[in-house]
Amino acid sequence: MKEYLFTSESVSEGHPDKVCDRISDAVLDHFLTKDPEARVACETAVTTDFVCLLGEIRCKEKISNKDIQDIARQCIKDIGYDQQGFSWKDVKIDVRLHDQSVDIAQGVDSGSGTDILEGAGDQGIMFGYACKETPTLMPAPIYYSHAILKSLSDARRSGAVPALEPDAKSQVTLKYYEGKPVGAQSVVVSTQHAEDASQDYIRELVRTHVHKVLPEGWMCEEDEFYVNPTGRFVIGGPVGDAGLTGRKIIVDTYGGAAPHGGGAFSGKDPTKVDRSAAYAARYVAKNVVAAGLAERCTIQLSYAIGISKPISLYVDTHGTNTVPEGKIAKAINNSIDLSPSGIRKHLSLNRAIYARTSAYGHFGRMPETDGGFSWESLDLVDVLQKEVG
Repeated sequence: MKEYLFTSESVSEGHPDKVCDRISDAVLDHFLTKDPEARVACETAVTTDFVCLLGEIRCKEKISNKDIQDIARQCIKDIGYDQQGFSWKDVKIDVRLHDQSVDIAQGVDSGSGTDILEGAGDQGIMFGYACKETPTLMPAPIYYSHAILKSLSDARRSGAVPALEPDAKSQVTLKYYEGKPVGAQSVVVSTQHAEDASQDYIRELVRTHVHKVLPEGWMCEEDEFYVNPTGRFVIGGPVGDAGLTGRKIIVDTYGGAAPHGGGAFSGKDPTKVDRSAAYAARYVAKNVVAAGLAERCTIQLSYAIGISKPISLYVDTHGTNTVPEGKIAKAINNSIDLSPSGIRKHLSLNRAIYARTSAYGHFGRMPETDGGFSWESLDLVDVLQKEVG
């Protein structure tokens, strides 16, 4: 199609599902701090006045339920929940974590199971994607959806806008012409607010942040700008809706602009390829595009539980490639070890770097000096260019 619309949504760190993602990843970080080889699969559920953590763990150092409860409580405090029905001070927190299955462990650990090398923690398919629509090589609709909520969150956290509460959602529909985004067709923002804040005030507040984020001239028509469409958003967070870890996988990735293998990320240590291989696929796709080998790139990887090598690598450049796709696939295989252990070593994933990924997307972020978002680095560009000649 020469002209079309495409929509993506985002949710803030105060959304109930994101509260769960944050707690699960903060628990993971704590375990990795104590033991970089820890095995963690931590799920969290929240509702009014209640948090439950459940899953499987293995760690060289004993970590008490009290430690885990304190971590969860600190996450809730940092997000900003101190309201009737859900406050960091007195929310009930139930911890139901138990030891990892020995059947799974023997397939993942080196020297045991069918494959003597470290195997994948599960079977599955993972996708990575990159395109030239934004400076971070992310699709534009999810890029701007995240940016609007992050701008509102920064204002709330600074204390500049006390009327804002933690729970929020955004949705951006962009107009495309000949495959490139050219402006916003509609913008939807729902943000939790203090009871005494008028909807006119909230609308104008949100408008300021949308204008701040969108490129000049991209703002939608006034009748396509929707703020708190129900007319009120005072009851929010886990009081308004229950939350679960891993329920926002499209928000976490590409906003629907690329395929998703189905696996969630948060609360999983990097032996779980749902997480680490999805990061590797994004890393490869981003470097392919940055190297000038394609304008768009989708990577698929697949794995089998207990097997050390990927079952398949698929490259799709959507007709935008400057060299044959087969040559790109060969260059990728020659440039990076895509086994589970190879990915963990190359991207240095056995570190406490995950709580920060739990809101505003796992991709399209800036690499950080302590190794956070290492999969966003462009250090494979020269290698790939040399490989393709």
